Amino acid sequence: MIHAEEITTETIKTLEGLISILEDGKLGYTDAAEHVENPAMKTDFLEYARERALFIVELQNQINKLGKSTDTSGGGPLGALHRAWIDIKSAFTGGDTEAIINACITGEEAAIEKYKKALEDNHLEHDQIYVVSKQLNSIQNTLSQIKMRAN
Repeated sequence: MIHAEEITTETIKTLEGLISILEDGKLGYTDAAEHVENPAMKTDFLEYARERALFIVELQNQINKLGKSTDTSGGGPLGALHRAWIDIKSAFTGGDTEAIINACITGEEAAIEKYKKALEDNHLEHDQIYVVSKQLNSIQNTLSQIKMRAN
């Protein structure tokens, strides 16, 4: 059963990596909402942050089903996986809407890349593939909406 244990460990590592990305995105969108002037954009960014929080809970539930408790304190080596969102803060200080939108696009593109890699790595079970695919689709839709705002 060592093989099954290795797969479970890889699955948990993959899901925790996605949670790290989502945490960064949630914080990024919260920061974006605080710094953008346009009320409609502020509302959208807060909605994207709420969506990321829900995605985190969904992935934590998948980890819990594998018998591992989820530590919500954050940090650890997986926190370094997705830093595109952390760079966003510098764009926010000027309140430049275009810079904020571009930073959000960069963050979402990095998240999509990590989600696609998670699906390609074949460490996920059927239920997890469904959840991750659904979340990926939503993130791609969010990216499209943000890109429309940029034009």
